[in-house]
Amino acid sequence: MVKLCKTANKLFKLPIHPFNLNNEGKKTYAEWQYEKGIDTIKFYLKHTNLDDMFKDKVVLDIGCGAGGKTVFYASQGVKKIIGVEILGKYKKEAEDLAIKYKMENKFEFVCSDASDTPFEDETFDTIIMNDAMEHVDEPEKVLKECYRILKKNGKLYLNFPPYNHPYGAHLSDAIGMPWVHVFFSEKTLINTYKELVKDLPDGKDRIEFRIATRPDGTDYFSYINKMTIKRFNKIMGNSNFNIEYYKEEPLRNIFKHPAKLPLLKEFLVKMVVCVLVK
Repeated sequence: MVKLCKTANKLFKLPIHPFNLNNEGKKTYAEWQYEKGIDTIKFYLKHTNLDDMFKDKVVLDIGCGAGGKTVFYASQGVKKIIGVEILGKYKKEAEDLAIKYKMENKFEFVCSDASDTPFEDETFDTIIMNDAMEHVDEPEKVLKECYRILKKNGKLYLNFPPYNHPYGAHLSDAIGMPWVHVFFSEKTLINTYKELVKDLPDGKDRIEFRIATRPDGTDYFSYINKMTIKRFNKIMGNSNFNIEYYKEEPLRNIFKHPAKLPLLKEFLVKMVVCVLVK
């Protein structure tokens, strides 16, 4: 099956991915994030504006990666912004970027699990969770933590691509085939991914980042929690947050009607977007 997966994958062009751009010496992960900063919040701007999100606010960016998007948010008039990331290896890259864009006095990188942060109750006016909900190990705990550290009437801006989105497996640095995780088993995808990246300069890091081993010796994709729309709505039903805005953005406008059907939406929705209020 690995051979078949690799053969099928050759039929599709890889999307642009920051890991590959970095290997090619074109731009760092942090720079790529910074350039994509406005794209990470574009769906919220159908409902709100940059000033309401950032101006004079204390902001938390959960899952900040190398901090590029966080530094971009800092440039939108924040009072203070903290980027939380579980991978401490990105700290220097993030801080260097903040210095480059003269945002070092507003920006701070904190290495922490989003479900158990070091912040006091009611610290933040705004929390951003851009493409993070599908990665956290304990999403229910993360939402509870966000509620704790948000100020009264503070807002959580949350979006994520559903697991059955064309690239919901988050393997597009090496596998360009859409919906590949629908057609192949996790075991096949793990072995295919390992073969495709093993000889890359950062191949070992990529494998360690995406794949872990269970106590019984089997491998699994540890960097995603396979968040579906159905699961997310169930989690939200048990949350203390009030929903101010909720939208399921279709892959293309042509799909806007079929993307509303229960059996199809998991495959045809590009992004779940919501604004939650404490």
